[in-house]
Amino acid sequence: MESKVLDAVWLNESGSCTMVHLAEVSGLDAAELQMLVESGALRPLPDVGDTLAFASAAMQAARTARRLRDDFDLSPSGLALAMRLLERMQAMERELAQLRARMTLPQSHS
Repeated sequence: MESKVLDAVWLNESGSCTMVHLAEVSGLDAAELQMLVESGALRPLPDVGDTLAFASAAMQAARTARRLRDDFDLSPSGLALAMRLLERMQAMERELAQLRARMTLPQSHS
């Protein structure tokens, strides 16, 4: 019988994490995370001191980056590009959902 280990992280909208913690939960190293920060794929929180801190949602983005890197054997620059494209697709999907929701709202007749 095969057993699987599941890894879960509880994300809190108002929480934050350091670069070290992000590396631990994502499986990316500090250099890869730094490349994602420099490319804009990961955005640190503004003005939190000497060390970079990230919103909790960055953990999911970093884990996605690691899976993309592993599944497609991406270079750091390829990974940064893939993450930016994925972020853009997600933004477009949110916008499309909003437009569809507006189309289905009942029209008020004055």
